[in-house]
Amino acid sequence: MKTLYSNRFFAEEAQRDGIWQVLCSDFFQRWVEPQATVLDLAAGHCEFINNIKAARRIAVDLNPDVEVRAAAGVETHVLRSDALETIPDASIDVVFISNFFEHITREAILSTLVEVRRVLKPTGQLLVLQPNVRFCARDYWQFFDHITPIDDRALVEAFLATDFEVTKTIARFLPYSTKGRLPSTPNLVRLYLRFPLAWRILGAQTFMIAKPATVSLGN
Repeated sequence: MKTLYSNRFFAEEAQRDGIWQVLCSDFFQRWVEPQATVLDLAAGHCEFINNIKAARRIAVDLNPDVEVRAAAGVETHVLRSDALETIPDASIDVVFISNFFEHITREAILSTLVEVRRVLKPTGQLLVLQPNVRFCARDYWQFFDHITPIDDRALVEAFLATDFEVTKTIARFLPYSTKGRLPSTPNLVRLYLRFPLAWRILGAQTFMIAKPATVSLGN
């Protein structure tokens, strides 16, 4: 898988980083306070965690390359998404997960969410950016490592099953891939973010926010 991801993203790495600078500054930053502790789970190339502003930034990935890709000042942990042994209970303000759940089984999705709930503070938030199979079914399986079809409705069920409550859903947000339809440059992304009407046409990724439920379903 390491070689697979390297081949997939090498040619567009600089372009992707520029896009994520805009996504973080113009969109995601509004949910991250300056004093927050942020954890980027399955951080991959660390585009989010390298560009978000926070007092403490943590990148977690199973691939040891995360230690090289993380920017200065970003803590790194090589861990499974559902076994965050080095992250204490209730220590994280914001967990961010992007384009990950399609790569793991349904059982692993649920166990990951359980672990996320453990490390989140009671007032914390989970931010998820996820390809929505309802809107990109034709291209969803173009990647060899996609194994689980996910849409916004399935995510709601997974959140509820793991004692989260959903506070925000944008079913159509970003396009499916930077290799496909616009926007594909930082300036176009900035323009795109200003016109939510365009999201309804081009959007094939869902953005959702969830928080730990006030009353645990397990009680």
